[in-house]
Amino acid sequence: MKLYLSSFHLGNDPEKLRNLIGANKRAAIINNALDCCGDTERVRNSKQQEIEDLNGLGLEPEDLDLRRYFGQQSKLRTKLSEYGLVWVRGGNSFVLRRAMVQSGFDEIIKDLLKGNSMVYGGYSAGVCVITPTLRGTELVDDPNVVPEGYGKEIIWDGVGLVDYCFAPHYKSDHPESSLVDKMVEYFVENKMPFKTLRDGEVIIETS
Repeated sequence: MKLYLSSFHLGNDPEKLRNLIGANKRAAIINNALDCCGDTERVRNSKQQEIEDLNGLGLEPEDLDLRRYFGQQSKLRTKLSEYGLVWVRGGNSFVLRRAMVQSGFDEIIKDLLKGNSMVYGGYSAGVCVITPTLRGTELVDDPNVVPEGYGKEIIWDGVGLVDYCFAPHYKSDHPESSLVDKMVEYFVENKMPFKTLRDGEVIIETS
């Protein structure tokens, strides 16, 4: 399993991401954590910036909208198998988690990562959702935000690719950093294993 886990965007040493990826340079960008954002121009511009950043690493990125695969897990499995990198962006962790469940992404990605032919990369919400639980994340992200087409149930279980929680944007120049301090306090008080990430920092997990 290959994981590239960033606090914000590609981090300070994106060459490490390129070195993780094998011959398959196709990259799926998953933007569903932003499905709750009403500023369509901002979302469009940020999507373009993400494409340009990955292009700069010699990758071939394209948007992969999990909403198109809600209830169509077999089709998503076929599509995901085409990529060497799945890049999961920030936004609302609970919206992203719903998208992963409703499309079957969370189960598919576990299988695809076993062969080490694919890298899971992402930042902010994209790292928070792969933990054992989203408990504590509600101090930063509103779990009650439900975009059109999404189920209303709050999903507290994480994907479980790692056995600890994340606190991204920790002590950083980011609007959410003060809320992240409260998240860290929650992890400590509840004796939950966690790692902090300052913007620019990246954790790489391989197994």
